[in-house]
Amino acid sequence: MSPASQSVSNRPHAAAAAPGTLAQLLRADRPIVMGILNVTPDSFSDGGRFLDPDAAIAHARRMVAEGADIIDIGAESTRPYGSAVPVSLGEEIQRLAPVLAAVAGLGVPVSIDTMKAQVAAAALAAGASIVNDVWGLQRDPDMAGVVAQHAVPVVLMHNRETADPAIDIMADIAAFFARSLAIAEHAGIARDRIVLDPGIGFGKTPEQSMTVIARLDRLAKFGLPVLVGASRKRFIHWVAPAPPQRRLGGSLAAHLLAVAGGARIIRAHDVAETVQALKVAAAIRAAR
Repeated sequence: MSPASQSVSNRPHAAAAAPGTLAQLLRADRPIVMGILNVTPDSFSDGGRFLDPDAAIAHARRMVAEGADIIDIGAESTRPYGSAVPVSLGEEIQRLAPVLAAVAGLGVPVSIDTMKAQVAAAALAAGASIVNDVWGLQRDPDMAGVVAQHAVPVVLMHNRETADPAIDIMADIAAFFARSLAIAEHAGIARDRIVLDPGIGFGKTPEQSMTVIARLDRLAKFGLPVLVGASRKRFIHWVAPAPPQRRLGGSLAAHLLAVAGGARIIRAHDVAETVQALKVAAAIRAAR
């Protein structure tokens, strides 16, 4: 059996209620929280903690209990700033195999965080319902076709091979998204299935990452939902030095400002604290 045709659904799991769709979640009058599940040995913040399938499934269950609306599973580190070890197609699928189907049975949508079209196709067949592509359909030429064929939502993230402090980062993001949207349209991906992610930390200096959050409202011109994942990112350390596991305060600050700037989806490691912060911020706004 070739790696591309392997199933990532070989672990029995209890039946659960069918998860709501991303479109249904976006109709809610509140931000959506996407919990991060890395089944990798080298992710920048929690590499190795959830490589064991039982630990990964337990963590996903905990995030759902804490209020995660979506679980985002990645089996290849896409850590910003380089140093991530490339993973073969077969290895990525092998890491997902004992985890994905069980997580898909927890009652919330599952997104597959991958840049490989064949991994996305296998994950969608096993129960994932969203594709999260950190190269916005611009790395694997088959990715757009997989998304279109399965008629699922896709997150298009802005990325760059290297950071360039001299560029206008918002202009670069806008040009990147224009290319990604053209690819999506050509493949037949419905526009109402697209989410934009400006890619905090990816191919950006710390200053540029903060600029993106500060000017997030400029992405409103695309008329699409925006996802922001600032959780534990290096720009926080640049402002207030701390290791990744001690950047909760900075993560919450960035995410609250992102929501104020129009973000509809927040991708976070610390789900309970993020949900609480968003609820309190919403209650204070309502008190006006």
